Amino acid sequence: MIITLKDGSKKEYDQAMSVYDIARDISDGLARAACMGEVDGKTVDLRTVVDRDAEVNILTFDSDEGKKAYRHTCSHVLAEAVKNLYPEAKLAIGPSIDNGFYYDFDLPPLSREDLDKIEAEMKKIIKKGDRLERFSMSRDEAIAMYKEKGEPYKVELIEDLPEGEEISFYQQGDFVELCAGPHLMSTRPLKAFKLTSSSGAYWRGDEKNKMLTRIYGTAYTKKDELKEYLEYLADIRNRDHNKLGREMELFTTVDVVGQGLPLFMPKGTKIIQKMQRWIEDLEDYEWGYVRTRTPLMAKSTLYKISDHWYHYRDGMFLLGYDNMEDILAAEDRSDEVRGVQDLGLVQNDADANVYALRPMTCPFQYYVYKAKQHSYRDLPYRMGETSTLFRNEESGEMHGLTRVRQFTISEGHLVCTPEQVDEEFKNCVKLAKHCLTVLGLEDDVTYRFSKWDPNDAGKYLGTAEDWDRVQDAMRVILDEIGLEYTEADGEAAFYGPKLDIQAKNVYGKEDTMITIQLDMFLAERYDMYYVDKDGERKRPYIIHRTSMGCYERTLAWLIEKHAGKFPTWLCPEQVRVLPVSEKFEEYAQNVFRELRRNGVDVTVDSSSERIGYKIRAAQMEKIPYMLVVGGKEAEDGTVSVRSRFAGDEGVKPLNEFVQAICEEIRTKEFRKEEKKED
Repeated sequence: MIITLKDGSKKEYDQAMSVYDIARDISDGLARAACMGEVDGKTVDLRTVVDRDAEVNILTFDSDEGKKAYRHTCSHVLAEAVKNLYPEAKLAIGPSIDNGFYYDFDLPPLSREDLDKIEAEMKKIIKKGDRLERFSMSRDEAIAMYKEKGEPYKVELIEDLPEGEEISFYQQGDFVELCAGPHLMSTRPLKAFKLTSSSGAYWRGDEKNKMLTRIYGTAYTKKDELKEYLEYLADIRNRDHNKLGREMELFTTVDVVGQGLPLFMPKGTKIIQKMQRWIEDLEDYEWGYVRTRTPLMAKSTLYKISDHWYHYRDGMFLLGYDNMEDILAAEDRSDEVRGVQDLGLVQNDADANVYALRPMTCPFQYYVYKAKQHSYRDLPYRMGETSTLFRNEESGEMHGLTRVRQFTISEGHLVCTPEQVDEEFKNCVKLAKHCLTVLGLEDDVTYRFSKWDPNDAGKYLGTAEDWDRVQDAMRVILDEIGLEYTEADGEAAFYGPKLDIQAKNVYGKEDTMITIQLDMFLAERYDMYYVDKDGERKRPYIIHRTSMGCYERTLAWLIEKHAGKFPTWLCPEQVRVLPVSEKFEEYAQNVFRELRRNGVDVTVDSSSERIGYKIRAAQMEKIPYMLVVGGKEAEDGTVSVRSRFAGDEGVKPLNEFVQAICEEIRTKEFRKEEKKED
């Protein structure tokens, strides 16, 4: 057989060869570095036998797939170490992930000292250098083996495998693991690894299942690469908004209030207030929006008209009944409320009593539009609202400010004629990009064109023809804008496709920050119309959008992106006046009053501490400007300026400093740091 290698060279063999043997024939060094193979474009285990002409590529740790095999092997070593130290532990799953691996165990929570002990055991296992041997079993044999070992999670995994699926295992020494692979040939190549943390994780991600202990780790082929990654981890932990936001006294959480319900402290509230005032003024005065204020709850009838009730009900907070079972027992889903177009709704006992906190605002704003008749001259009619919404997220999904049960968004709905859709949609994108630019976040996003899933058409309103027509139109708009975007089936709203603006947190998890949606069904559902030039009633098009997105999630993003060093205009404290002694307190208060009169958020440090301590304290709190005042400054009407951006900026007349900072705040300038803080 003839084997064609990646560089185009060819090897001829007169017998079948494993991928590993081919690597060893090329060079011993390549065989030592090999993690897995690729045969005719398909990734395979190193033990895979090639018995025909094929293109073969040897994958090392330098490739993404090679890293996965390397780290997956390390997760098996972790599992063996845990079983050696804690024989009562039950094995669940242990895959490779981006930047590392994890393994879930039915085991009590672990401390850092426990992880260190497990690491030491892993080093002993690696030093032995056991080979990993692959073998298969029948379903019955595999189940019997794991029942005998007392491993219920493995039994469940095997029972869930499709009939006819190969059930494969890897064995290193006496340790056997259910696994499809691929893996290294032995444990010996595992050179540098670290167990980074442990946490709770529900079995199979379902909060109804038992909470297991998840151990996270990472592995590299070189110690300096591991060191660099651990330094990176330390940096992102310091940027984690959950940690930094609390240290900066921006928000807190309390068990008796509830999970996913953060309490914003004065500083965090000030930042949210500034963002809200900015967005509302921006939308109203520069982009032509009218502002609405609608209820936080409504009867289930409202949500049934649009079908939101049937798509969101399980995640809504319901009032008037103790549980969903009672509601379903009381209501008749087949009544005429589902999909009704007129206001003569058929109500039953459930409709009369079930209220729900709103998970969205669109139906409410539709009735603002419907409160009076509109002609084509009134359109586009752009409604904006600072909307507080509620979604009953699962406890395992909640994280800091990025996923909460109560949140507030810069929501808007644009009612327009068919001819206005293109321009209005493009303007929504322009507005979103402008907001990102002002916040210093424009370089950190990706764009996703979220479409329906034709293989699951029951999730959506309308026909395939409807979706194809609107998605094709939206694709044209996105291409005309010049966006680079990916397409994702199954991510659309149930009533239309959308553009999702995505960003990752410090740990690499992606969230939707801003969304712009085309709605092609709900105007009919809510009997919305406008009177056209010909005097006929016409159905409008609706664009759902956020300009900045969710305030909580955006604040988390800002904390992590800027490590808590917000632009001056957003800072809850923009200036701190530092009198060098109490003798100059009066002048410090004069400086304070002048800045306050000009709308600057300023405080005075009147403590008896030395000036050096005051400066360091202000630097630690990431205050943009510190104004040191003493006898000379009081006599001359000046301030000695120190900033987060440039350190010592020298002595300036007070009125000059006031003018400069007011201009920086007005223009929302994003000053870059010129040097590190002292």
